[in-house]
Amino acid sequence: MGAKTLFQRIMDGEIPGDILYEDEQCVALRDINPQAPVHILIVPRKPIPSVNEIEEEDIPLMGHLIWVAKKLAREHGVADKGYRLVVNTGPEAGQSIYHLHIHLLGGRPMGWPPG
Repeated sequence: MGAKTLFQRIMDGEIPGDILYEDEQCVALRDINPQAPVHILIVPRKPIPSVNEIEEEDIPLMGHLIWVAKKLAREHGVADKGYRLVVNTGPEAGQSIYHLHIHLLGGRPMGWPPG
């Protein structure tokens, strides 16, 4: 396995992160460059590089990540007005850390189409 990702280093306690939630399957932390008033990253503990590397065995994990996003949206007051979940996959989509993560964005109107 190559060098640890930024997220793996945060989960291993090597560097600080503003962790808002954690359980056996994932960690959620505040994005250091927020694009909305609420911008939380939900990161699986399993180091899956991107959506392209999800395996059938990861289906329950992916459902858990979405459930955690819903829970955090409610806790951070954006569930009723609306929020966006984003998973960037590959360089043209803006993926910069190759450890799958879901962006939870809310607290402002979101335009469409994105990007």
